[in-house]
Amino acid sequence: MRESNILYEHAEAIIRKTIEDVLPDRAVRNALEGLELQGRVFVLAVGKAARVMAEAAADVLGARMEKGLVVTKYGHAKGALPGFLVMEAGHPVPDENSVRAGEAAVRFVREAGEGDTVLFLISGGGSALLELPEEGLSLSDIQETTQKLLRCGADITEINLIRKRLSAVKGGKLAGCLRSGKAYSVILSDVVGGSEDMIASGLTYPDRSDPQEVLRLLEKYDLRLPERVERILLRGGKRTELPPQEDPIPPQKNPVRVENHVVGSVRQLCVAAVSHARELGYHAYLLTDSMQGEAGEEGKRIASLADSPDYERPFALIAGGETVVKVTGDGLGGRNQELALSAAGILDGKEDVLLFSLGSDGTDGPTDAAGGIVDGRTAGRLRALGIDMEDVLRRNDAYHALRAADGLLLTGATGTNVNDVTVLLHR
Repeated sequence: MRESNILYEHAEAIIRKTIEDVLPDRAVRNALEGLELQGRVFVLAVGKAARVMAEAAADVLGARMEKGLVVTKYGHAKGALPGFLVMEAGHPVPDENSVRAGEAAVRFVREAGEGDTVLFLISGGGSALLELPEEGLSLSDIQETTQKLLRCGADITEINLIRKRLSAVKGGKLAGCLRSGKAYSVILSDVVGGSEDMIASGLTYPDRSDPQEVLRLLEKYDLRLPERVERILLRGGKRTELPPQEDPIPPQKNPVRVENHVVGSVRQLCVAAVSHARELGYHAYLLTDSMQGEAGEEGKRIASLADSPDYERPFALIAGGETVVKVTGDGLGGRNQELALSAAGILDGKEDVLLFSLGSDGTDGPTDAAGGIVDGRTAGRLRALGIDMEDVLRRNDAYHALRAADGLLLTGATGTNVNDVTVLLHR
């Protein structure tokens, strides 16, 4: 049972209020007020926040909505939704239901006619949830490639650069199936740095990637993929050891005719955390809203600032973004859990200090936890249990260590997805 003290009470308040501030329903409602909708309106919601976004749109549209389709992660659908077909699929690696959802999405957008409107509601997670392999590839090709990218430490922009080129729906190809006269996309961003075309791998943005970008990425992580996969990835370019290509599958020209509106981002997540820390009496400092380093190193770096003379106590340090984990072990965890556990070693023995790291969608890696929360006693608790923290981190098993130390954050699916936030509180 987690000890009750003022730091934990403050952390829980910041988490709850910050998530409430970035729920997408208000943003969707505001966005729809400015759109020129014609004819029947078809609503396609894809991503971890799809359910909440779809509900908000349906409430605004009322009888103007012809039909809807929701595609979201397992456990995020929260039951039936009137007027919508609701589908759940795999994340972060696509599965058979992702392909079924991809087929359903193509049929759905083609159903809208010239006098109709298609409204896309897109949030992070769509890259895995909605999939159709390019001609010549199988689902297993995409699954294996995705697994390698996730394990090598590639960031989300790099991963989605690859995903777009292997998919028949990403990189604007789904939008290329449109027959409607009007199409809009309301987007909740989970990509650091404003690369909107990478959110859900750009379902409504044309793919402007270059074969040389892909080649540099493959070489950066020393990724060796099946020849059929590399042929599609490197269309228009090639590895020197590959035989000359005939480009049997020509690049698709995507007549993307969608007006895109980005309505939420990690910046808003960080600003909300700063605001709620100040409400509790902290001097709040936003360190960054574009954190992208290795999770363990970022955790140590932020924790080391607990002793900095640059901040007036009580203070709160806030950092947002999306870190990466280079997987070397076979344990269970996620980037936020690994960040928090790494921070625990630096905070060991310190009083009146706490750090939490949270995935805004409520899930961190392939676990039921949103992230981790640690203080100056966490490392000592683990030692008392005979748990070697460095060994745990080598095995990427932060989940089980944090569970033993009562350091898991369990929020359940939140209904939003705007990256991660890390907060250090020092009384």
